[in-house]
Amino acid sequence: MSDSMTYKGYIGTVYYREEDEVFHGKIEAINDLIMFEGTSVKALKKAFHEAVDDYLETCREMCREPQKPFKGSFNVRIPSDLHRKAAAKATMMGVSLNQLVQKALEEKVAV
Repeated sequence: MSDSMTYKGYIGTVYYREEDEVFHGKIEAINDLIMFEGTSVKALKKAFHEAVDDYLETCREMCREPQKPFKGSFNVRIPSDLHRKAAAKATMMGVSLNQLVQKALEEKVAV
């Protein structure tokens, strides 16, 4: 069983508590705390969809832009030697370091 699900670009992580026989979930990668739960996979999925829809509706009612799960930029900490090699490779390829990293990630996560 996967421990995450997606809906409208939002990712929900899922945990199961044997003590109460309930699936618990949380929407990830946003600052707002949004949780959901269900006693079956079907109920959990429905609750997740409702939580996302409710979040988007609440933001609309508050005239507030909903947070996007991913904004498209992040910091990566790597050893200085690897940074130097990557910069040199990008220069030799005639692309920016950002373009080199993007291409490498696209190749690595291709499905």
